[in-house]
Amino acid sequence: MTTFTAGLVQLTSGTEIAANLETAAQMVREAAGQGADFVLTPENTPILDPDHARLLSVVPAPDDHPAVKGFAEIARTLGIWVLLGSTAVKLAEDRLANRSYLFAPDGSVAAQYDKIHMFDVDIPDGQSYFESKTFRPGERAVLAELPWAKLGLSICYDLRFPALYRSLAKAGAQVLAVPAAFTQFTGQAHWHTLLRARAIETGCFVLAPAQCGEHAQGRRTYGHSLAVAPWGEILADGGEDPGVTLVEVDTAKVDEARGMVSAITQDRDFAGPVTANS
Repeated sequence: MTTFTAGLVQLTSGTEIAANLETAAQMVREAAGQGADFVLTPENTPILDPDHARLLSVVPAPDDHPAVKGFAEIARTLGIWVLLGSTAVKLAEDRLANRSYLFAPDGSVAAQYDKIHMFDVDIPDGQSYFESKTFRPGERAVLAELPWAKLGLSICYDLRFPALYRSLAKAGAQVLAVPAAFTQFTGQAHWHTLLRARAIETGCFVLAPAQCGEHAQGRRTYGHSLAVAPWGEILADGGEDPGVTLVEVDTAKVDEARGMVSAITQDRDFAGPVTANS
């Protein structure tokens, strides 16, 4: 099989885990009811709270996390593949991880990935984000097997680091997942361009479910969950509001795109850089 239907869930997650999970579960079921074989949710699906001290006090360890248990049950009940785009999980009293979980149709965890690149920025809209104060960055790229394709995992700010995606593609990835909570300010400037670039550079499909709207403490996210083809065409755009976007993915298009431009196999070693005339 090379063809499947992906469902991109777009949310406006708040600070209450139970309420967010109820909304997310309803939308996953909606996507499955419309024929999705594989449903993906955004970064920070169970809780999006800028108050890191509060996160540390309310987020449980992985084995006790209601999102992990709940999404496992959803996948098993619906008999589909589900990517919990990410959730904060507690590793120690003062440290969290931002972790994606891929669930198989039997409810088992098929793969998990910890966000490698921490979002440590001051944005001109007045917002500051310093994930590394609370989150422990991941150290390993992760590739997972779906029935239709190999899936490369990533989360949000990873998108700005193309070497990660090239390494995943060279290891066999045909589809790249980019669950995100891109800010409104950076999203309107860069979101579409970066996602299309990652697809074109790797010859992969890119599936990017996103947070949208206004969250706690006035944080705003961009939305526009995207599906991008290996040649760079935008196949689906979820717009600005919560909802489900479905897209047909034919992984035969990966070989087609790479056959036209085979840059993924044409790396050359080079020296430098050096300063000219030095």
